[in-house]
Amino acid sequence: MNLFRKPKMLAAALALMLGVSLAAGCGQKSEPKTGELQGTVTASGSTALLPLLKPAQEEFQKKHPKVTVNIAGGGSFTGMNQVAAGSVNIGNSDVELPPELKDKGLVDHKVAVAPFVFIVNPDVTVDNLTQQQYIDIFTGKITNWKEVGGKDQKITIIHRAKSSGSRATIAQVVLKGAAFTDNAVIQDSNGAVRAAIASTPGAIGYVDAPYADNTVKVLAYNGVKYTPENVINGTYPVFAYEHMYTKGEPTGAVKAFIDYVMSKEFQETYVEKNGFLPITKMKK
Repeated sequence: MNLFRKPKMLAAALALMLGVSLAAGCGQKSEPKTGELQGTVTASGSTALLPLLKPAQEEFQKKHPKVTVNIAGGGSFTGMNQVAAGSVNIGNSDVELPPELKDKGLVDHKVAVAPFVFIVNPDVTVDNLTQQQYIDIFTGKITNWKEVGGKDQKITIIHRAKSSGSRATIAQVVLKGAAFTDNAVIQDSNGAVRAAIASTPGAIGYVDAPYADNTVKVLAYNGVKYTPENVINGTYPVFAYEHMYTKGEPTGAVKAFIDYVMSKEFQETYVEKNGFLPITKMKK
């Protein structure tokens, strides 16, 4: 009753109550953005793309703690088939969609350029092969290093299965349609190929460039060594565009993750650092 007898006190009280109410409302509208995005993103496919997507996964989850990103390998064709079937949100691939998947409503997001290199066991004395020599080795026509200027030593081919986008890239870019020999050791990932070549005298294979380390030797291609600059200037042709396919246009956390991978922040900070090339650096 005293408030009604003292209008100034009443006005002050109402103003205080209104201020508190408005402040509370504003607080609700400015909830941290990290709390707004939630869910699970699943991806599978290219093992060549894993060295790039691992830091993307880690950094994205730091920005969005309520989102879980699960990334598996399995090979490019496995990833494309799984996203087409709805088993995963994203299918990672080193290659374009095959004809049988082009009517499945898949949307292509090109995220990087992945260079590939040919690697051998360090005991191999050859440093360079021509494209034709690579063809002859991987089709089984040449089976001894002495046939290409090396020592008298059996060539052991160690590479990927038919579900691999890395294999498809080499078949398309290097072999130009010639069939791989069946006389080869098959591994299920780039890392496994590298490890097997490192421990097998006379072995040769191919991996995504970020996987090449000091346990193996990288060969030149037609006399040109792999460098990012040589890919950009067109003198080193063994590379593929990396794709993240979704079934229809992505939404929610899936869209946000792909947008992050394609963002200027991620492309400029992580892409080259992890052995890939930003799409923007390739000549049109």
